[in-house]
Amino acid sequence: MEKWFNVGKIVNTHGVKGEVKVVSTTDFPEERYQKGNTLYLFHTKGQNPTELIIKSHRNHKSFDLLTFEGYENINEVEKFKEGILKVQEDQLQDLEEGEYYFHEIVGCTVRTTAGEELGTVKEILSPGANDVWVVKGERGKEYLIPYIEDIVISVDIEGQLITIEPMEGLLS
Repeated sequence: MEKWFNVGKIVNTHGVKGEVKVVSTTDFPEERYQKGNTLYLFHTKGQNPTELIIKSHRNHKSFDLLTFEGYENINEVEKFKEGILKVQEDQLQDLEEGEYYFHEIVGCTVRTTAGEELGTVKEILSPGANDVWVVKGERGKEYLIPYIEDIVISVDIEGQLITIEPMEGLLS
């Protein structure tokens, strides 16, 4: 059975030449959206995905703007709005040690080195120098855990467990 991974959602068109606005959920937009790469558009339930080959990529404000080969104007891409862009598992790249895909981290349980369970990683923010993991604990409390060596002690993808050494003030 094929495994698919979300890389973005088409939220609108941009201009009249077939460009679409994408809210990215990919860890590596520069590599993922390179010219010639293939993405699969999932639009309507039960319908087979549409294979799209990237013609161009650029950033505009907080969006990734893409064009696809064979789609030259707004009328041809209008129907893509609200569609989800995905890749197959075999399109995932091998990562360096200490690098993880978002889908591997989201859902992991976070525990301190003292054994206190904080909650589960719900999402990952990429504000700048390092990613920040949003951990939702009991009674809805949220913790923002920066993914830096001094704090994240170990990541066990198989066991879905992340161990952190919280610095002073991190959990208050």
